Amino acid sequence: MKIVELHTLNRAQSADLLGLMKELDPDIEVTPEMLSATVASTTTHLFAAVDDGGRMAGCASLCVFASPTGLKASVEDVVVGSAFRGQHLGRALLDHIISYARAELAPVDIHLTSRPHRVAANALYRSLGFKQKETNVYILSI
Repeated sequence: MKIVELHTLNRAQSADLLGLMKELDPDIEVTPEMLSATVASTTTHLFAAVDDGGRMAGCASLCVFASPTGLKASVEDVVVGSAFRGQHLGRALLDHIISYARAELAPVDIHLTSRPHRVAANALYRSLGFKQKETNVYILSI
């Protein structure tokens, strides 16, 4: 298994990503056009764990933005396919993202959110050095 950054998508990769997004949240609507826009973005880095046959086993994105208080990045949409769980691919994806941020973006603050019921994911984030921030998260969908 190797971790690669996706800059373009073929049909099989798009299908794999759509499947992963459904595993992340069955209620979300993701289109092939949304995925293409993501990989084309200069401020979003979409990384995938890919097996020797080219099949995507998992993915995570790093969205980078500047703010008056410094460069920030947000880890989004971390998911490992159910057929590939237990192989430490989530850790590999996040290790890769952290290494990328150290090499390409430092100094940068990396943020992420995770639902409390994702116990294993939250334990992974803590083990990688992420600290839980005492804050409220709000969303306004427009």
